[in-house]
Amino acid sequence: MVILAGEPVAQRLLDETQKAHDAFQKTTGRAACLAAIIVGDSPASVLYVRKKTEKANSLGIESRVFELSSLVRPYELKILIETLNEDPAIDAILVQRPTHIPDRDISLWIAPHKDVDGFHPLNAGNLALGNPCVTPCTPLGILAMLEHYKINLSSTCIVGRSPLVGKPLATLLTSHNATVTLCHSKTQNLKAVTQQADLVIVAVGHAHLLDRSFFKQDAYVIDVGINHKNGKLQGDVNHDGIEDVVAGISPVPGGVGPVTIAALMKNTVLCANLSTQFLRAQTASDISIFDE
Repeated sequence: MVILAGEPVAQRLLDETQKAHDAFQKTTGRAACLAAIIVGDSPASVLYVRKKTEKANSLGIESRVFELSSLVRPYELKILIETLNEDPAIDAILVQRPTHIPDRDISLWIAPHKDVDGFHPLNAGNLALGNPCVTPCTPLGILAMLEHYKINLSSTCIVGRSPLVGKPLATLLTSHNATVTLCHSKTQNLKAVTQQADLVIVAVGHAHLLDRSFFKQDAYVIDVGINHKNGKLQGDVNHDGIEDVVAGISPVPGGVGPVTIAALMKNTVLCANLSTQFLRAQTASDISIFDE
């Protein structure tokens, strides 16, 4: 059984991002800037954002962190996001999403060219049309893993239909010629479906939901889940005894996690270039109007 470790994939993405950021700095004379907004004081959220900002800084990318109370009102968060949208020094905006404000609202508030997570309807629509601009980080990282380990996508089953991972991942893999079955909580006889797939990607946020009996012999498994249980990180797949069944599986931790962060860095530099283009276009438009 092959352990589908995320670190070598992440490092390749980071090397590519470093080159892209060096080119951006040479062209613009400044570093890209990522703004991260934390709502509340959840230790997990604070740690996750800190890891992202530290990785950004290691690449020479500037990072700014904005901490808001867990009681922040929607309009207060919206005002902050709109301020960052208008700030030419900010290239990419990341929100560690609070539970009391709908994701769809936050996605709409962030300008599409600064939407580092790729959740804005405009970015989601471009992905669906086969013309992706900013692709959600976890699906982008998973695709990089599958390409790195040369895993056949022809028969793929995704378990989990969230708009953050499952749905965009299904769209992304379909555009790379995968035949995708998308399963969810209402799928009947889930085991019978997963047992038919050569590649199973599990992203449901439920610790150890699937065990070795859900997979066919020599299937590959990508475990996206990161669940905190009994003081440990656990995936959505129970890895006990699975080495006798599958050909390869991503570990938790150390699998999809580091690749997602690397994909975020790649998207940050992409957003920096998009923001620069947007500002130039806006300036040119203003000049044109003024001349008239």
